[in-house]
Amino acid sequence: MSPTAETATRLTAVPTAPPPVIELVDVGKVYKTGSLEVVALRAVSLRIDENELVAITGASGSGKSTLMHILGCLDVPTSGVYRLAGYDVQSLDENVLAGVRNRAIGFVFQQFNLLPYLSAWRNVELPLVYSGTPTDERRARALAALAKVGLADRADHRPGELSGGQQQRVAIARAVVTEPALVLADEPTGNLDSASSADVLRLLAELNGEGRTIVIITHERDIAAVARRIVSLRDGEIESEHHPRAPTAGDLTPAEPTP
Repeated sequence: MSPTAETATRLTAVPTAPPPVIELVDVGKVYKTGSLEVVALRAVSLRIDENELVAITGASGSGKSTLMHILGCLDVPTSGVYRLAGYDVQSLDENVLAGVRNRAIGFVFQQFNLLPYLSAWRNVELPLVYSGTPTDERRARALAALAKVGLADRADHRPGELSGGQQQRVAIARAVVTEPALVLADEPTGNLDSASSADVLRLLAELNGEGRTIVIITHERDIAAVARRIVSLRDGEIESEHHPRAPTAGDLTPAEPTP
């Protein structure tokens, strides 16, 4: 088994006593521009176990985006240790990390990041294209993912023909089409109205209910409140952690249907 396949298998497997999906130990991140140094994270230690729904929140400049990039293997710490499903991320080469990002982590971004010239199902299939999945299987899995987010009848529509809420649902379908164990959602409702936001949060909660670990990065307290654990950052450090009440159906259901 190749290192990429082994890492992805480790992330999606369910052993008797699994390691944390995410484990940070004294992680720091410093950006350097010439003689200028900007400290984005300071000795952050955090553990997120399998099937948790966690929100990471904080004001602009608190370090939450930097933390998301590290969690998603898009950046590496300057100091400390990041273990993903038990693997020390700093010990993995770029080819392995690319496979992990493609197969084991699903990303949902505020800006949707859909290709405007491709239909919804073509956008959803992209991670499968990169992993070499056969054409027929790609289409079937993309259509199934769209059906899961309630967009089976929009499969052939391009992003410009969809509402913002529908575009984000396409992005969620793309994030989960590879069946990842971990979904990272960075400000997933930032460009949506309240009804569409509730719809997206409901979908993320459903994915969590199916066994996926969900991490939501947000500056909005009402969005963070749907999580089972909230981690608050300030000036690159964890300021607090708390467990809010469990969300009710009313928290996750839009007041009116999303168009």
